[in-house]
Amino acid sequence: MAQLNFTLDIDILKDSVMNSNIDAVVKSTIVLLLNEYMEKERDEYLKTSSYERSEERVDYRNGYYEREYTMSLGTITLKVPRTREGDFSPSVFDKYARCDQALVLSMLEMVVNGVSTRKVTHVVEQLCGKAVSKSFVSSLTAKLDPIVNEWANRPLNTKYYPYLFVDAMYIKVREHNRVVSKAVYIAMAIDDEGRREILGLRVDHNESFVSWSSFFQHLISRGLQSPKLVISDAHEGLKKAIQKDFVGTSWQRCTVHFKRNIVDALPKKENEEALTLLKSIFVAEDLDTVRKLKELFLEKYEEYPKFKRSCSILDDGFEDAIQYMNFPISHRKSIRSTNSLERLNQEVRRRERVIRIFPNTQSAFRLIGAVLISYVESKNQWNKKLYPTKKS
Repeated sequence: MAQLNFTLDIDILKDSVMNSNIDAVVKSTIVLLLNEYMEKERDEYLKTSSYERSEERVDYRNGYYEREYTMSLGTITLKVPRTREGDFSPSVFDKYARCDQALVLSMLEMVVNGVSTRKVTHVVEQLCGKAVSKSFVSSLTAKLDPIVNEWANRPLNTKYYPYLFVDAMYIKVREHNRVVSKAVYIAMAIDDEGRREILGLRVDHNESFVSWSSFFQHLISRGLQSPKLVISDAHEGLKKAIQKDFVGTSWQRCTVHFKRNIVDALPKKENEEALTLLKSIFVAEDLDTVRKLKELFLEKYEEYPKFKRSCSILDDGFEDAIQYMNFPISHRKSIRSTNSLERLNQEVRRRERVIRIFPNTQSAFRLIGAVLISYVESKNQWNKKLYPTKKS
């Protein structure tokens, strides 16, 4: 290893101090240090100093070439020494490659956190004194592909997931010079230890039985066993796909969506008593009480025309909305709605709003996958146990 034992050109540094700002002084110092360091490394490699004859010489000097190098303090230009045979390579670039890597990772992190490519290029220009194109930033995000693909296709047969949550949200994607709407399917689960996990992601066409079934088949191909309960909204194609692909699995209609549908159908005035009774149905802790409160609501309000529609919604969807009652009391709060998945969707939506229109489907899959991975890793509470289990 070459030793840092050399003399710097103080005149150059003095000129930087007198005529430039402090950033230029730092840059000039680093340029001098790295240039001299590489020169000493070449001497060590050749086993001889300049103008020195030696029988141990392994090659000959062959001048220099300039190379721009971007570090956290900005872009500098180095004089890289070379040899005639071309086998010499200074260690400076290996040693400081982490600076380049840190810059790339910072750019990727900005994109994942919802910073537009336009703003990223501006930030990099401010930091490095050199502009980078939007296309360059976009090409960097392709580095996320293998990470997201590995995560999205990992095996699911290492544990059992009794509770599966699924939902879809819509984004805009550019396709064949047109802006189209596409559905983003996300599957989250609770494993047999009571911990949450995001199982899958897919960007596809509008919600349909075929699309949902294809998504479920993908999860099954990765080893997912039929869960005890699937929690979702009441999309007809989704319900049909659950019935087809998960034989013996119960379906839980999200109680938050269900109650919202009933409330929206209630008369706008003089409904306080009805709202209180409706809420009491879904906080009762035993099935008999839940059914009695539901019957009480219907008996009390179904004869009034203004309440007819809300009573009909309650009666039609009631059984699907109380499936969580068949499971342990400690589990019910976690499995009666898709609230946890909705919060995840909101996080994706927050980042997606910055982009507005994805250039293609792959870019949407890449960014949303990276957001989901980042979200789970950044939330300390995500992997905590939601309820005690027998293994505890």
